[in-house]
Amino acid sequence: MIPVIMSGGSGTRLWPLSRKNKPKQFLRLFGDKSLFQNTLIRLFDLSDLEAPIVVCNESHRFMVAEQLQ
Repeated sequence: MIPVIMSGGSGTRLWPLSRKNKPKQFLRLFGDKSLFQNTLIRLFDLSDLEAPIVVCNESHRFMVAEQLQ
């Protein structure tokens, strides 16, 4: 199974914390990890998975790469 993580959004629902250039999935709202990072961590508990595919806005590709580290 290949997990697909949909990481889109315009950053308007959690304003003023969330912005167009920093939508909520990349914010650290609950602890030291972002919502995106917590999603990735939950995948580690599952067995028999291929590497996840992340679908994101082109303007967020560097944040995704940074948070994957």
